[in-house]
Amino acid sequence: MPASPWPAIDGIAYGGDYNPEQWPRDVWPEDVRLMREAGVNLVSVGIFSWALIEVSENVFDFGWLDEILGLLHEGGIAVDLGTPTASPPAWFFAAHPDARAVNRDGVPMGFGSRGMASHSHPAYLDASTRIADALAARYAEHPAVVMWHVHNEYGVPVGEDYSPASVAAWRAWLRTRYGSLDGLNSAWGTAFWGQHYGDWEHVGAPATAPSTLNPAQKLDWARFTDDRLRACFVAERDAIRAHSDLPVTTNFMANQHTGTDLWAWAREVDIVSDDHYLWAADEEGEIGLAIAADLSRSVGGGKPWILMEHSTSAVNWQPRNVAKRPGEMARNSLSHFARGADGILFFQWRAGRSGAEKFHSAMLPHAGADSRVFREVVDLGATLGRLGEVRGSSVPAEVAILWDFESFWAQDLEWRPSEDLSHGERIRAYYEALWREGITVDFALPGHDLSGYKLVIAPAQYLLRQADADNLNAYVAAGGTLVVSYFSAVVDENDAVHAGGFAAPLRPALGIRVEEHLPLREGVTTTVRFGDDDLTADVWHEHLVLAGAQTRGSYVDGPGAEMPAVTRNVHGAGVGWYVSTRPDAAGLRAILDEVLADAGVALPGIPAGLEVVRRRGADADYVVAINHAASDLSLDLTGTDLISGSDAAGSLTVRAGDVAVVRTQRAASGGGR
Repeated sequence: MPASPWPAIDGIAYGGDYNPEQWPRDVWPEDVRLMREAGVNLVSVGIFSWALIEVSENVFDFGWLDEILGLLHEGGIAVDLGTPTASPPAWFFAAHPDARAVNRDGVPMGFGSRGMASHSHPAYLDASTRIADALAARYAEHPAVVMWHVHNEYGVPVGEDYSPASVAAWRAWLRTRYGSLDGLNSAWGTAFWGQHYGDWEHVGAPATAPSTLNPAQKLDWARFTDDRLRACFVAERDAIRAHSDLPVTTNFMANQHTGTDLWAWAREVDIVSDDHYLWAADEEGEIGLAIAADLSRSVGGGKPWILMEHSTSAVNWQPRNVAKRPGEMARNSLSHFARGADGILFFQWRAGRSGAEKFHSAMLPHAGADSRVFREVVDLGATLGRLGEVRGSSVPAEVAILWDFESFWAQDLEWRPSEDLSHGERIRAYYEALWREGITVDFALPGHDLSGYKLVIAPAQYLLRQADADNLNAYVAAGGTLVVSYFSAVVDENDAVHAGGFAAPLRPALGIRVEEHLPLREGVTTTVRFGDDDLTADVWHEHLVLAGAQTRGSYVDGPGAEMPAVTRNVHGAGVGWYVSTRPDAAGLRAILDEVLADAGVALPGIPAGLEVVRRRGADADYVVAINHAASDLSLDLTGTDLISGSDAAGSLTVRAGDVAVVRTQRAASGGGR
């Protein structure tokens, strides 16, 4: 365990990835000077420097790293020291050509990118722990180093590996999981298509095949891949821990990469950190940003976390790399801060002239210090310098949305009833409806203790274990309000349809039976009568049979005509809602208005375009108000804006595109973990 749960930095951490090895030494002092000007107090160093640190197998050159760490320390800038294991050197692959990762088609991955090594090959495991050990042995007591950064974005760009080493590890993993071939055959349903196994050596990876593969096998392969990647992290972390008690992290990609189960990963890191890049095609990217920030906080159990990477402006890997407009960088950064991030870092400090990311924005852009972006970087540093008292405060929430990576892996497999089914789209739809109302959300697993939430929403819980269903049923019986969307509770942990049919495990809470799925043809819209209103819906209907629930909305037309579409069921002291179709945004808001009233969740009454999040400190609350609109907006609030220093007496006006962080009196305690 670390000696301290947070790196030894005063105030809010601010900085980014720093790659001095890409620049001549005479640039380094200028970098440190400009970092000080910008208010930078933390940089990540060494993340892709393996070839320059271990110049050949077991031969190390620390000279350049010693020098730059010394310069940074003299400048008062702390270091998050990386282990460079995401990109092994050329000498490694020359010595161990069979350690290359192999894709589904059996093609070994070539050198010159990242994510090239097999996460199961003994040579890679030995080499990665060796360099982690060497770095920790040398720099454990270095005054600049305040935390450790293992690897980089595990599973990105590709986590799967079909090499012989991986297949051998896969078989061992399956033996541990199932104990016997009988157990494996039962879990995978191998009686289908004659897939029965009689020898462990016959069990292969789900590589390219003539038709779709066994879905239970592919689901287990996703679990195995995640486990193997996490084992690599743990091995490096433990090598570091042998020398150092500083916090250890690795950078997640919440809401942008679902190949790693962040709930499991968060248990292994000392501090959750996340990389988030706006998706340029999303005209309201601030909503996807908020999802990622809330997820990062949630997987860490509500503790403060670090935004390890985001961009000052455009990125370089999207179809259209749209630049951020003036003020957008600060709004993005402070939205993460509002949702619990006590560190705001970027990729990267100085824009690189060479390589695949030379068109990626940076804190110090190609245009240099005399640029809009750098001036905004300096302004943001000054702003964060005024917010130190907020550090360590929490973010309360009364509503939880279920986010289950294993369910996502299962739902994304082939041959589902409609290609229009999307867990990401459903979560965004429900989250967005709450975001627009100013309601802060936690994410949770269906097996978590949910008793602190007034409302739990399951927008896309395709896979649901019986024990987790029991937990949700008990949550409702104890007084909670549960909303379940369509195509949920369909299969168990082995991707087998539940005994009793679709949604059977949630029958106590929901009071319905799903007799048949009724997906719609592309482009077809239908009408749902909800109370006195007609709601527009598309994509999906279901043949619902009431088993205790009451109908709150019915299909007017389409394959479900005259059948229940939205139901409400009293179970014990609580209520379970089921929404069996995809209503448009207005329709979903109408349904959620009734749900929120059921749950006793008050609407804050936030003006459209104003994002408002409350952080709870020991002695005060801090309200972060971010104006995404083109006009000034007002909020009923009394307190002191830490950014401007001005006081608000009953009303706060936030200028168009601006942000306020207001210290105010403690509010009554809400729900959440």
